[in-house]
Amino acid sequence: MSIFVDRDTRVLVQGITGNEGSFWTKHMIDLGTNVVGGVTPGKEGQRVEDRPVYHSVRRAVKEHKVDAAMLFVPPRFTMDAVLEALESGIRKVVTIADGIPLHEMVKIREASQYHQAMVVGGNTSGIITPGRAMLGMFPHWIERVYKSGSIGVMTRSGSLTNEVTAMVVASGFGVSTLVGVGGDPVPGTRFAELLPLYQEDEQTEAVVIIGELGGTMEEEVADMMSSKAFTKPLVAFLGGRTAPEGKRMGHAGAIISGGKGSVQSKIEALEAAGGMVASRPSEVGLLLKEVVKGGGK
Repeated sequence: MSIFVDRDTRVLVQGITGNEGSFWTKHMIDLGTNVVGGVTPGKEGQRVEDRPVYHSVRRAVKEHKVDAAMLFVPPRFTMDAVLEALESGIRKVVTIADGIPLHEMVKIREASQYHQAMVVGGNTSGIITPGRAMLGMFPHWIERVYKSGSIGVMTRSGSLTNEVTAMVVASGFGVSTLVGVGGDPVPGTRFAELLPLYQEDEQTEAVVIIGELGGTMEEEVADMMSSKAFTKPLVAFLGGRTAPEGKRMGHAGAIISGGKGSVQSKIEALEAAGGMVASRPSEVGLLLKEVVKGGGK
């Protein structure tokens, strides 16, 4: 099993004819993703990687059963593209765009909740179920870092994701599904909303979260663990430990307020709930060996 995307997930790529869309569509297909077609207004009749291109999502879903939409759409067009997908009946959407206006991201999240859908992103590399499917833009050498296995990974970071996941694999484990929720102040989907999917996934034995300074997503995970809504082992690595206190950091999501959001408050909350927190990426695999039956290789 996997969460969100698998070989059988029928994917529609919005923005498929652009440079990014066509490039990453090829890699997605090469990694096993079932791309059924794409959408670019005004480009109907073209083909990308032998997949048909349609003028609109509505026209595409008339011709194909679609389970998920992958958006390679500029930030200023992202909200309209997400709404078009949701209103066409698609309930899983991933958008990689960095710089979606905050007020539009709020509307996207409200719309996804209204439609009982899940929108992942923006400001993310996407989602990958190694050996099965990918929605996003992980690099071509990804199979050297992301091997199939039993560890779920959720991440807010772009730069730390490959490093931490490589440490997981080096310790003898592999990844069930990795979800990049993105680092913006208002992500489409939060850590705590993904945990129930990992809880239900028989393949996932434990979860690694790659968190950051700011926001409250990590504390929300701790609350779920404390309430026993999530009971599998959890290991975390948090970026921003050395950030100077009282300084405004450049990352859009790095906002501390109400006594929450500091790395120390996150560490305390996760450890109090039974999680384990690594002080550096190389410790993540070692901690997994302590909590996962079989302990890797």
